[in-house]
Amino acid sequence: MIYLYYLSYLSYFGDLMTLLDIRSATITDKGQISISKKLREKKGFEKGSKIAMLEFDDHIELRKMDEIEERFGTAFASEKSLGKLWNLKEEDKRWKDL
Repeated sequence: MIYLYYLSYLSYFGDLMTLLDIRSATITDKGQISISKKLREKKGFEKGSKIAMLEFDDHIELRKMDEIEERFGTAFASEKSLGKLWNLKEEDKRWKDL
């Protein structure tokens, strides 16, 4: 039992080795949080910029949306944005017999 506790401690400690800062935020009734000015400046989050929220088993990451789009290309293209290209009467005519 002590051995498992020690391994768990080492795993947790290893995660802390890459930790640079800890900040807290309060979630509002609307589910909103504020990102500290220091962190916004450091990560390049500007007013009005879009961010992606990535969910993992044990944490959530906030990334700049242009970074995500650059890495994953059209894999994250939304149905709405693709619909502008595909939901045309001309397209419907081309595909009606399929």
